[in-house]
Formats: sequence, structure tokens, C-alpha cells
Amino acid sequence: MNSPIQFNSLEEKLKHFFGFDSFRPGQKEIIQAALANRDLLVVMPTGGGKSVCFQLPALLKPGLTVVVSPLIALMQDQVQALLKNGIQATFLNSSLDWHQTRSRTAAILKGKIKLLYVAPEKLLSENFLAFLQQVNSQVGIAGLAIDEAHCVSEWGHDFRPEYRQLRQLREVYPLVPICALTATATARVRQDIIEQLALRQPYFPTASFDRPNLYYEVRQKHQYSYREILQQVKKTDGSGIIYCLSRKKVEEIAFRLRQDRVKALPYHAGMSAEERTANQTSFLRDDIQVIVATIAFGMGINKPDVRFVIHYDLPRSLENYYQEAGRAGRDGDTANCWLFFSYGDVAKVKYLIEKKPDLNEQRLALQQLRQVIDYGAGTECRRRILLAYFGEDFPGNCGKCDNCLNPDPKEDWTIEAQMFLSCVARCQQKFGMMHIIDVLRGSRNKKVMQYNHHLLSTHGIGKDKSIDAWKMLGRSLLHQGLLTETTDGYSVLKLNEYSWEVLRKQRAVKIAVPSKKKSRDCHGGSDRVAEETRRIEVDALFQRLRNLRKRIADEQGIPPYMIFADSTLKLMAFQQPQSLADLAQLSGVGDYKLAYYGEQFVAETIGHCRERNQASLSDTLQLTLQLYQAGFSFKEIADQRHFSTGTIASHLAQLIELGLIREIDRFVTPERQEKIEKAIASLGHDLLRPLREFLGEGYSYDEIRLVVACWRRDSR
Repeated sequence: MNSPIQFNSLEEKLKHFFGFDSFRPGQKEIIQAALANRDLLVVMPTGGGKSVCFQLPALLKPGLTVVVSPLIALMQDQVQALLKNGIQATFLNSSLDWHQTRSRTAAILKGKIKLLYVAPEKLLSENFLAFLQQVNSQVGIAGLAIDEAHCVSEWGHDFRPEYRQLRQLREVYPLVPICALTATATARVRQDIIEQLALRQPYFPTASFDRPNLYYEVRQKHQYSYREILQQVKKTDGSGIIYCLSRKKVEEIAFRLRQDRVKALPYHAGMSAEERTANQTSFLRDDIQVIVATIAFGMGINKPDVRFVIHYDLPRSLENYYQEAGRAGRDGDTANCWLFFSYGDVAKVKYLIEKKPDLNEQRLALQQLRQVIDYGAGTECRRRILLAYFGEDFPGNCGKCDNCLNPDPKEDWTIEAQMFLSCVARCQQKFGMMHIIDVLRGSRNKKVMQYNHHLLSTHGIGKDKSIDAWKMLGRSLLHQGLLTETTDGYSVLKLNEYSWEVLRKQRAVKIAVPSKKKSRDCHGGSDRVAEETRRIEVDALFQRLRNLRKRIADEQGIPPYMIFADSTLKLMAFQQPQSLADLAQLSGVGDYKLAYYGEQFVAETIGHCRERNQASLSDTLQLTLQLYQAGFSFKEIADQRHFSTGTIASHLAQLIELGLIREIDRFVTPERQEKIEKAIASLGHDLLRPLREFLGEGYSYDEIRLVVACWRRDSR
């Protein structure tokens, strides 16, 4: 290896190639370990910057770095993004014809390529292994990077048998360092990766699984859930993914969204490969706002600016949920993750599980379902529940989930906890939660009688509480770390040191008891008027820059985010650079992109500043907007302003059309909005009188005016 690279040099290279001013937590140490030719196991959450951990070392070391990537779409996307940063990268897979393959292999053998992406099946073929030997002798192999490394483990959520054969790379190239990367891996999966890939004393940084920019919420699923989804989609300025369990539901939701003037397309295994590719491309290039998909969608997606992920149906496991929800907010900006939960869906999933012929598969799937139920029905911090699954302790009250922002009142359940834990102990720590609850409630079912548990002193001492109450306590004890549960599919409850502290009366137990919660905004009311006002000031330029980015991307046939990320455009809108030197200071603007795109974006910014009318909103509209942001009702705003409701409706309509107000549920119920929208679709929106006559006197002109304003805004 060349002489050691100093940190200042690393920072300069990071800015030069990728445009970032500084490393994310953990990246610097990983890159330095890679430059020292150490094996690596990088477990970092989606959006944490895993790719840079092997890409930057590849650029700084002599030779070729081979990257194993599981999906063609994923590797094509990653290579395209690297090329847009001026980095010499390519891929080899079945999508290429003979001439393209020959041209790329020739470039590799001439040392013109630094990063080669390849699928495991291709890599392990006899011809390709022979080609690698030639590469090694002519230009050298600098390193092997194995992306989505959890695929090597049978305990992972996406096991792929061909990944296990990658071990032979260690045998053929014992001196070449291996970097294994994954976004999700339990302790068991991590150990399996190390063993299966024969990693030698790998550098293994302990990055947190937490995604602090994600807001988690569970909503009860009911007949109006689609309306809730529609409202979320319409008030979100950005793209999103909606996951459904069945192809039929995917098609239904996508169709309904299109009927409601949302650009949405389906994605599922029942479609042809050409249809799926076309729909995925439309999503990546921002031609549509929403992709409605089964769980197959997303593995090959590298779209950083997804603003929401909604699970309309239950995920297969908590690990799957973390992975799927984690496709939101990869650019680091705030994003929302909703899960619609109902016990009706639980029953459906349970029925499907019980049809599996393999009893071991059944057992494991039922345990995974129980973990999903624990998350969906839990009253603790959602983030704490999610991170506990990966063995990470989180103190609670994250401030960015529904349970933390709208907490249920906490009650002292120490006595009940002692009963529960005592029963676990008296059952010799060999049974699951439902059996413990049966004993506590005095059941004499076959299993209780078989083990003589009807003779225990804890039998029947909890009959005054319902099954649901005991389940709630059991889940809370698990979430708080006061009880543990085996993860081998049997879900046996075990006591730990904290359990004994409760039993010895050295620790009190408080749990959140569900109450009827107020309906809540997806941001939990965390937005501030000042932030909203600042957003208004920069939004016009941000949208203009996004439009420029989209035009350039369409001309080049690439996804818009490959030019500049949304976060970089927001910085441009905020800083308003007036020269290339100003633009070069912004995070996300590297030397290559500055030279390639800089002049167009600076010109757009200067043009906007010249054209902009420096006068802001009129004072009267500004005051109405501030009262709206403060949460005032229609009548309260009118009373405060000493205006008629008609005048306030006119103010609000103007603000809606300007894009400064995103939703009107406070003034018009979703059901009434839907009826007014149907009337507009039939009669048009030029005149209010025909709409009022069609709808009847039960609808006011004020309501109709607001919905018409939303229609006009969304139709642009």
C-alpha cells in the first residue's frame, strides 16, 4: 500500500469526489481501516453512508475493487451515480450484449476502471473467475466489497444460497481484504456473516441502528384508512412508497390514488418485467409521486428523497419493517413511516402461516408475527421497541414517534409485574407468554393441567385482569428490558437481573395504559411557526431549482437525485449562491458536478433573485396564515380578525393556491372534501354557484371555495 493518507487528505478527496464537507459518524474510522487492508463488517442503517466506506478507499488504492451486488437494477443505479461524480466505475451482468461486455472488460484490463459491480452468480462463474485472475495479474485486485451481506445468512430476512459460495473468494485471494456491508443484522446474523465469508479479525464498528430523521407512527386500520393515506400523500411535497400484502390490494390502492389525481403506479410480481422496470423508472425519475408495491419492491432502489413509507398491511417481520420503512429519508431529511395495524390483519397472516407445511418455518413465522404485534400494539417508544430487536438499548422518549409525542398516562403496575415474573419463575422459565397468562387467569386448559400448573401458588391470582391487560404488561416488561424472550422460534420467557430486582421490590414498574388519543398530525405538532415562515421564504426558489434539475435529468435520461440531492437544492435555496465559488462551498457539490452543472444552477438562482418581488405576503394574508399555523379554527380566525368567514375563506384559498397551506381537514371533513371533489370532477371549478346547486344547501360556499383551491393547486 502507498504511504498512509492523512485525514486532511481524506477530507479533500471526500469533497472532490462526493461533494461532502465532512464524514458521517463512523465513516472516517472505517475508511482508515480499509486503507490499512483490514477485513471489515460494516453494519450501518440505510442512509448512513455505507457505500462511501468502500468507494473512497477504492479510489485511493491501486488496482480494481470488485463489488458484489445482488440486483441488476441496484448495480446499474449505483454505477450511474458514480459516473455522475466523475468516478470510473462499471458493471458486468446479463443486461449487456457481447460488444458492451468486451468493451468493459478491455477497459478493466487497461486499468481504467476503479470499481466493478457484479452479481454473485456472475462472479462465481468459471469464465469470470478466470477473468479475475487475469485482472489480478495485470492491474491487481484492491479489495472485495460484498453489499447486502445479510443475504449470506440463513437467519437473515433475505437469505440467498449463492452468497454462501462467496467464501471461495477468500480461498482464491487470501491477501485481498473483504468488506461486508449490510443495513440490518442481528447479533446472530453478524456472527454468521463473519463465519460464512471467513473474515479475519474484521474491524467491526458498532454503529447505531437508529434513524433519527424518521418519524414512526402506528394507526388503527379501519374503513377510512384510505382517506388518511390520501391526505398524507396530498400534503407531502415528495415521493413515497405504500406497501401492501397482496397484488390485488396494490392494484386497488394505485387505481384509487390515480382516481384522486395522485400520480401513482403499481409494482408486484404479477406484472411483466418490462412493466415493473418502466414503473420503477418513472418513480426514480419523479414522473410519479407514489409507487404502491408488494414487499418485493425496494431492494434495488437507491432513491434518497423518499418522504414517506406507508405499510397498509402488516410486514412479514420487524426486521423487514425496519428495512422497508428505512427506504424513507435516506438523504437525512425528515420522513414519515406509518403502519396500519388491526387484529383482523393479524388473523389473516396467522392463517397463512398455519398453512405452511414446515413446522419449523411455522414456528419462526409466528414468533416474527408476535414481534410485529408487540410493535403495533406497544405503548412504549416505537424507536425503543424497534432498536431492542437488534439488541440496542434506547433510553426512550425519542420525540419522533406517536407514543412519545402523544403518550398514554403511566400507571404503577409493580404488583402485577411481580405476579407475572413470579409465575414465569414458578413455571421454571420454560413457557411463552400465553401460557403464563393462562396460569395467572386460572385456566384449566389441557396444557396447564398436563404440567400441574393449576397447583402453583400463582394459578388464578390474576383472574381480575383481562388477557389483553396481561399481554400489555408482558410486552411492556419485554420492551423495558425487565424480561427477555428467546429468539429461536419458541418465544420462551426468561428472567434477567432486572426481573429479580422487581421481584425483590428493588425496582418499580410503570407502564403506559392506552387511552383515547387525539387525532394527530404526522409530525406530532413539532413544526414551529418560525420554521414554516422560513420554509415559505425559500420554497419558491427550491421548487424552481427542482424543476431545473428535472429538465436536465430528463434530457440525460437519469433520476433527478443523481444531479443534486434535495438537501443540496435546499441549501442552494437558502444560501442563494451568486457565483461558482459560492456554490462550491455547499455540501453535496463536488468538483465534477460543479464543473458539469454549476453554471446552470447559479444562473437559475441569480435569475430568481432578479425576478423576485421583494415584497412578501400582504400583512392581512400573513396574519391569517399565522393564526392558521397556530391551530385556530375557521370561526376563531374570523373572530380574531373581526372579518366574516367568507373573507377568511378567501384568504385561506389564496394561501392554499400559493402552496402555503397543505391540508384543510380542520375546516372541511375528509368525507365532505371527497363529495365536493366528485362534484368538481363532474362540473369543473370555474364557478362556485353550479357546485353549490349540485351539492345542496348542506354545503357552504366557504367549504367549496377551500376544496376548489386545493383542486387548483394540485392540478398544476
